[in-house]
Amino acid sequence: MTIKPGAGGTESQDWASILLRMYLRWAERRGMTASVLDETPGEEAGIKSATIQFSGENAYGLLAGETGVHRLVRISPFDQAARRHTSFASVFVIPEIDDRIEINIRPEDLRVDTFRSGGKGGQNVNKVETAVRITHIPTNIVVGCQAQRSQSKNRELAMKMLRSRLYDLEIQKRQAHTDKLDESKLDISFGSQIRSYVMQPYRLIKDHRTKFEVGDVDRVMDGDLDPFIRSYLMAKKTKGKLDVQPEDDADVA
Repeated sequence: MTIKPGAGGTESQDWASILLRMYLRWAERRGMTASVLDETPGEEAGIKSATIQFSGENAYGLLAGETGVHRLVRISPFDQAARRHTSFASVFVIPEIDDRIEINIRPEDLRVDTFRSGGKGGQNVNKVETAVRITHIPTNIVVGCQAQRSQSKNRELAMKMLRSRLYDLEIQKRQAHTDKLDESKLDISFGSQIRSYVMQPYRLIKDHRTKFEVGDVDRVMDGDLDPFIRSYLMAKKTKGKLDVQPEDDADVA
């Protein structure tokens, strides 16, 4: 899973970090292993991006429906005038592909950068260039990993992420060729949010695809996502497709 903030600077970056915590708490509740492979902090607060690897039974099947734009409405803690703000962050989920699936990656198509990992992790992590960022030049896909203490292990994990991203890209190309409009997928862009998390002027979390909503915001933000995941899977099975309806809240951007 990759989480990235939308436009809006510190406000959106803080929202991305809140989503990161929510998914980590969800994994903890379900007894799954969640490893933050790469995390780039924001200048003042929050994160610019984060990549998490989930390991557990049906991990991808449960999380696949989280792909899309997540919208937050709240009184911004960064606004001295205490105005209501709307923030966006995108979530992108792909499966880790089977090692038996062959993905041809030419070494000359890769640019590998190494740097020192940030945050805690011990002397070796902070003083030696153990973190790895790989750019696949033909597609401009960038993956990174700084979770491990050795550069070789971080490179290995980054390559696995790259293989998964390239595999997913190829699947999307083939699907687009056979079906120009796949209504079961959402484009990750503003205006196509899959879920809204409203904390002001009322408290409600609503999934725009299934119309499922919950008023206990704190419980959901603490990782209780299963009702949303369950309603999405049931709706997808019974309807075959899911549509996002526009939100009509009047917000201060």
